Amino acid sequence: MRTLRDLFAVRPRELPAPVAPGSPAVAAVGLSVRLGQRLVLDSVDLTAHAGEVVALVGPNGAGKSTLLAALAADLPAGSGEVRIDGRPAGGWSAPELALRRSVLPQSAVLSFPFPVEDVVRMGRAPWTGTDREGEDDAAVAAAMAATEVTRFAGRPFSALSGGEKARVALARVLAQRAPLMLLDEPTAALDLRHQELVLRICRDRAAAGDAVVVVLHDLGLAAAYADRVAVLHKGRIAELGPPDEVFSGELLGEVYRQPVEVFPHPRTGRPLIVPVRGV
Repeated sequence: MRTLRDLFAVRPRELPAPVAPGSPAVAAVGLSVRLGQRLVLDSVDLTAHAGEVVALVGPNGAGKSTLLAALAADLPAGSGEVRIDGRPAGGWSAPELALRRSVLPQSAVLSFPFPVEDVVRMGRAPWTGTDREGEDDAAVAAAMAATEVTRFAGRPFSALSGGEKARVALARVLAQRAPLMLLDEPTAALDLRHQELVLRICRDRAAAGDAVVVVLHDLGLAAAYADRVAVLHKGRIAELGPPDEVFSGELLGEVYRQPVEVFPHPRTGRPLIVPVRGV
C-alpha cells in the first residue's frame, strides 16, 4: 500500500544537459492541430534554436497561441510532431519537461492571495530535490530584479494591477531557468517602458544561450528584437525569416487586410511598419 511519503516523493528526473549554441531547442514538424472540428494549425514546420528569439506574429485567429501551446506540449498534435531538447515531447515526463521549457500564458490567474515573492518562487518547483535546488534564492531575486517587481515582493498578487501581474508572471518564468522560454503576448498589459524591458529580457536570455519563442501583436517590437519572425496566416506560416527580409508591405497588407508602409529605421535599419491612413 502506498504511503503519503511515497505519494509526495521526488521522482528521478533526467536533468537537462548544456545546450550548444545554435542547436534546436524545440521543433515542430508537419504539425497540425484541431480544436473541435476546426483545423487551427495546418502542416506547420518551425524550429527555434538556442541563442535566438523567434517572434510569432499574425492577425487574431491565425493560430499563434495554439502553436505556442503545441510547442510547449500543453496541446496535443493532431498530426506531425513536436520535439523538445531532441526528443519527442511526449517522451519527457511532466517534471522533466518543466526543466526544459517554461511557459508564460496570456493571463495569470491565482485563486489565493499569495505574496509576490511566493508566486515567483513557484517557478523553482521543478528543481526541488536536484543539485540546483540551492540556486532558488538567487534565481528568485534575479528574476524579480530583472522584471522590476522587487519593491512589492510582499504584496498579495491579487492586489496588483494587470501590468504588475504580467511582470510577476514573467519573473516566475525567468526564475524557472529553463533553456526554452515560450511567452504568449507578454507585452499586452504593459506600458511602453515595460514593453521594451520585456523584449530586452528576451534578448538577454538569447544572448545567454536560451531559445525564446514569443507571441507578439506589436510588429515594431518583433522587428526590433527578434532574430526571426514567423508570420502566421490561416493556420499556416506564410513567411519565416529575419524581420528585414520577411516584413514587406505586400505580405503584411495581405495577411492583416490593412495597407501598411514598411521602411527602415533611420538609425538601426530595422523595419518600421506604419498603417496607411487617410488623414
